[in-house]
Amino acid sequence: MTSTKKDPVLVVLQLSGGNDAVNTLIPYGDPLYADNRPTVRVSDEQVLRLNDYVGFNPAMGPLKDLYDQGKVAVIQGIGYPNPNRSHFRSMDIWHTCEPDKVGLEGWIGRAIRDIDPSAENVLTGVNFGRGLPRSMAAPQVPVASVGNLETYGVLTGIEEEERDDALDIFSRMYSPAVGRGAVVDYLSHTGMDALKGADILATAPGMYDSTVEYGNDSVAQYMRNIAMVHLANLGTRFLYTTAPYNSFDTHAGELSAHAQLWRDTSRAVSNFYQDISEKSASDNVVLLVFTEFGRRVHDNGSGTDHGSGGVAFVVGDHVKGGLYGEYPSLAPDKLLEGDLHFNNDFRGLYSTLLEQWLGLDAKPIVGGTFEQMDFIAA
Repeated sequence: MTSTKKDPVLVVLQLSGGNDAVNTLIPYGDPLYADNRPTVRVSDEQVLRLNDYVGFNPAMGPLKDLYDQGKVAVIQGIGYPNPNRSHFRSMDIWHTCEPDKVGLEGWIGRAIRDIDPSAENVLTGVNFGRGLPRSMAAPQVPVASVGNLETYGVLTGIEEEERDDALDIFSRMYSPAVGRGAVVDYLSHTGMDALKGADILATAPGMYDSTVEYGNDSVAQYMRNIAMVHLANLGTRFLYTTAPYNSFDTHAGELSAHAQLWRDTSRAVSNFYQDISEKSASDNVVLLVFTEFGRRVHDNGSGTDHGSGGVAFVVGDHVKGGLYGEYPSLAPDKLLEGDLHFNNDFRGLYSTLLEQWLGLDAKPIVGGTFEQMDFIAA
C-alpha cells in the first residue's frame, strides 16, 4: 500500500458507450492507421505526440498537460478474453469481474465491504448520476446515488411512501439484469442507508469554495460534485460518475462528436485535479478513467462500430506517468475479427489499484490473480 497519511481515495469516471481507443490514443506512426481510417481519422500534424508512434487526440490538451507532469498512466490495449460487443454485457463484466456469468456483486461494492464491513459510514461509496452502477452494488453495502448536490440529490426531500415508490421503480429498472428478488433484497438492506447518505451529502456544498471554473457539461458538473464531497471530509473512499449515457457510442458523426466529448472530459479531469490540488487534497486521490470496450479498427464512413481492445487512464499525484503495455497491432492478421486484441486484462488494472493503492486483497474482489502493473509510486 502506498505510504500516505490520509486514507487513499479512488475516483472512477466511466466513459459510457465504448470510447474509440484508436482516435483517443492515436497510432499516428503506423501507416495502417490511415489505411483503416480513410474518413474518421485525425491528421498527423494535429496529434498531441507522446512518442514517435502514439499521441493523444488534439482535444485532450488538458490531459496531455497532466501527462507531461508525469501524473497520467495510459493503459494500452485494456480488455478481457472473449470480448463481448454488447454495451450492457461488456459493462456488466467490467463492473462485476464475472466474464462467464451474470454477477450479483460489483467489484467496488466488495471493496467497500472490505473497508467498512459493518457499514459504519454510509458514505464510504458515493455515485453521481442516474441510477447506481453495478460496480458499486453488493449486499449490505450502502451507496448514496445523487443527481446534483446543489439540488439536494435523488430520492431525498420526499415523503416515505413516495420514497418506497421510487425504490420500486429503481428495482424494476435493474431486475431484468439480475432478477427482481436479488434487487429487492439489496434495496431492503441498503436502500434507506443510501438515502440517509444522500441527506448528509446535501451539507457538502455549504463547505465548498473554489476558484476553479468548471464547464457546464454534465461530466464537469459531476466532477465538481466529486470535488465537493472529497473536500468535505466525509470519509468517502470511492467516488464514481459516468459520462453522459452512451455518449461515446459514436457510430456516426464521430470526428466532431468525439472531439467535443474529449474536450469536455479532459477539461473536467484537469479542473477536478486543479481544484483538489489547490486545497492540498490531491495527495490521497487516484482517478481511473475507463470505458466498456474500444471500437472497430476500420471506420464505417462516418463513425466506428463496437469493437474491443480499449484504453484506460489513471491520474494522480501517486501515479507514475507513462505508457503501460504495448499498443495492440493494427496488422490484419493480428486483429480479432477486425478489432484490436487486448494486451492488459482489466482485472490486473483493478488488482493494482486495490492492492497497491487501497491496500486490499484483490483476489476475492476480482475473482482471481491477474498480472499487476507498476504505475503506483511508492
